[in-house]
Amino acid sequence: MLELIFVLVFVATLLVTGLTMFTVFAATGLALLVMLLLGMAGAVLKLIPWLIVIAVGIWFFKNVVHSAR
Repeated sequence: MLELIFVLVFVATLLVTGLTMFTVFAATGLALLVMLLLGMAGAVLKLIPWLIVIAVGIWFFKNVVHSAR
């Protein structure tokens, strides 16, 4: 949500400064791309602890639980 607000404020600022529509569209596209990449990186960083827990759980099941049978 924060990324969307940033892009909207960025576009409004570009329109107020009097740039051409092509530069506004180009800058908006670039800003959307950067915000998309940073948003995905943030999501991955939030999921890393859960991925570690899942990996440890799978390792524990394969090496301790399943080998005991």
